[in-house]
Formats: sequence, structure tokens, C-alpha cells
Amino acid sequence: MRTLAEHRAAALALGAPLPTEEVGLDDALGRVLAQDVRTADALPRWANSAMDGYAVHQADLVGASAEHPVTLWVVADLPAGTSADPRIDRGTAARIMTGAPVPSGADAIVPVEHTDGGTISVTVRVEPAPGAHVRGAGEDAAAGDLVVPAGTLLGPAHVSACASVGQARLVVHRRPRVAVVSTGDELVAPGEPLARGQLPDSNSWLLAAAVREAGADAVRIGPVGDDPADLRALLDALDAGTYPQAGPVDAIITSGGVSVGAYDVVKAALLDEPDVAFVPVAVQPGKPQGLGRLVHGTPVFALPGNPVSSFVSFELFVRPALRRLQGATEVERPTVVATVDDAWRTPPGRTQIMPVRVVAPADDLGLDTAVDPATNPRPTVRRATPGGSGSHLVARLALADGLAVVPVDVTAVERGDLLTVLRLR
Repeated sequence: MRTLAEHRAAALALGAPLPTEEVGLDDALGRVLAQDVRTADALPRWANSAMDGYAVHQADLVGASAEHPVTLWVVADLPAGTSADPRIDRGTAARIMTGAPVPSGADAIVPVEHTDGGTISVTVRVEPAPGAHVRGAGEDAAAGDLVVPAGTLLGPAHVSACASVGQARLVVHRRPRVAVVSTGDELVAPGEPLARGQLPDSNSWLLAAAVREAGADAVRIGPVGDDPADLRALLDALDAGTYPQAGPVDAIITSGGVSVGAYDVVKAALLDEPDVAFVPVAVQPGKPQGLGRLVHGTPVFALPGNPVSSFVSFELFVRPALRRLQGATEVERPTVVATVDDAWRTPPGRTQIMPVRVVAPADDLGLDTAVDPATNPRPTVRRATPGGSGSHLVARLALADGLAVVPVDVTAVERGDLLTVLRLR
């Protein structure tokens, strides 16, 4: 039996970064940067005003106050975006807007609320500090500074930073295209009438949504029946890039048919595939797993069919590999150590992954604090459903805020225990 760590390592090994492509800023959000973005020039490129007000010589205003105001002649009006650079001599000032370049000779900005005046003269009622409200050239970044490193998952702030340095196009890793195949004669499309023994196909929708949430494109196929020859033909076509409804794909995820039953269709279809292994993994739920590459090199992740098992298996094994395909340097979910407000037994010899919900969030989850951080700085969690990690309990899976990891050597979780939780939201 493989350990959880061994199977995770095998899954990650299937995730070599995909080739790169160039995209415009409008298409960059959610992509992984493949080349560093650096500044070509200092930022800001010139000293500019941080306030609406007046550009002045600070020495003209030493001692200025409400009781002893100082009046200066206004010799220029500088809106944001102007290219004008009038010389500001002693005894004069320029009206200036936020973002406008500071004119030559001026060395401080007086905010408009500290003045009385207009476009001809201005009376100043405060003494500004030297350099007050002046954003210095190069204050944000020097020429050649690293702005966004390769491997970064691009969010709105990263896109803005790239735009600020004049980078209109970015080199990113190609987004993976992933086929999701659910198997089982008992499955029917959601909303269709159910005969005795039939179930709605929830797995293909679950896994396709999880693929998209992980930053990849999903092609949902299924449900597919329990005929090994038909399934093998489908997988071979996906591997070769000839399946009409999918085209070329970078990975395949199947759900169901990987255990030791008489109708385990995925295992039967791929049993003679030399680079695909079906192995038990010391984890609960999700013990039966399949993993490897098909003949044309397409990675295949064969997950168990019970919905919670499929979801947990995706989070543990598939999501990190998909993030690596995208070129991400950080492939894991963020984690937090939480206090357990619950108690349950755990399976011997297996790492347990328990869906949990937050019942007393703390600051480190970024939620409203429901307990005193001085006495209980950690979030408090309970099982998302009284049924715990039962692999069939999909209806309550939506309540889970995270997945608690119970180490393999723990036989029971007690109230007050500390567990590492993978944050799902």
C-alpha cells in the first residue's frame, strides 16, 4: 500500500509545466507568468504630487501659521498629465493636481485645505516639511527591479503592476485542457427521471468544476457505461487527440471503476497499460487509486467513484498536478492549524481527510472573529456532517470550508485537538 506522500509525489511527477504563449493583459488574469516582469524605467518616472494643492519652495514658508500666513504669487496651473515644467522661483507657487509632475525649483506641496487663494495668489497657513507630499522619482521601483516573478498566479494587482511598467503583453504558461470522464451504467444526467438503482451523475460536474477552479479548462464527458472496450476506445481517442468532442487534451480524469469489484470498468480497460498503476493508498476516503500515462503520454488520474472520495482525491492528487502543469510555483492549498470542537474515530493505518466547517473563525482565516484572539487565536472546526468522511455523503459536502488532515498514527480525534486544515475557501 502506498503512503499518502508517495502517491502525491507520483501524481506531481505527471505535472511538468506546459509550453508558453503570449497574451494581452485582458487575458492574463488567472494565468501563471512564465517570464519575470521587470521595470524598464524608475517608477514613478518623475517626482509628482501626492495631493491637490500648491507646489512651493519650503524655505518661503518657514514659520507660516494661521497667525502668520504667507502669500505667494501663483505662476502656473498644473493638471495631472501635463508635460509643462515651469520654473518656480522664490516667492512663487504653482497650483498642482495629484499626480502632476512637480515643477523645477519646487521642493514641497501644500495641500489645498491649508491655503486660501486661487489662480493669482495663494495664502498659506502652515509650514510644510521639506519634501512634503512629493512622490520622489524611483520611490516605487528602480529601473530593472523585479515587479512580478515567473511562476506567479496573476491576480488583479499583478495585472495592474504589469500595466504600470508598460508591459502590454505577458508570456504565460498555456492553460491545461482536461477531459473529465465519469463511468457507471447506473448514472444518468441530472434532471432525468431515475429508475430503480439509478443515480444522477454528480461526479463529472464536481470534477469539471474543480478543474476550472484550479485554473484549467474542462471538457466534461459522460456518463460512460461499464463496457471496458468502449471505455478503452474513448481513452485511446482522448490520448491521441482524436476524440471529436474534446480535441487534444493535456490530462484525463476518470471517476469510478478503480476498486476490486466485478464491474470496475476503468481498471479493466487499462489493466494492460504498462505505465498506469492501480494501487491502494493509505488514505480515507479514497483508498483505491489509478495513476500514470497512456501510450501517447497523456497523464491519467483514475479516481474512485464515491463523490466525497472523488473530491478528496482531486484535492490531494490532481489539483497540485494541474497547478504544476500551469507552471505555478505554489501548487498546494493554503493551510491553517485549527482547534477541533468535535470528536470521532479514525481508521487504523490510514491518513484520514475529514471535511470540516468553521464554527468559530479567527483572524487567520480572514473571517469575522467569533472568539477572543487573545485566548483562542485559532479557528475552530467541526465535521461538516455528522457522517464525517463517509465517501457517499455528497449532499453535505457543500458545507465544508476545509479538509482536516488526521495523521496516520492517530486513532481518535478528541475535542481540543489541533489539526492542519486545507482551506477550500
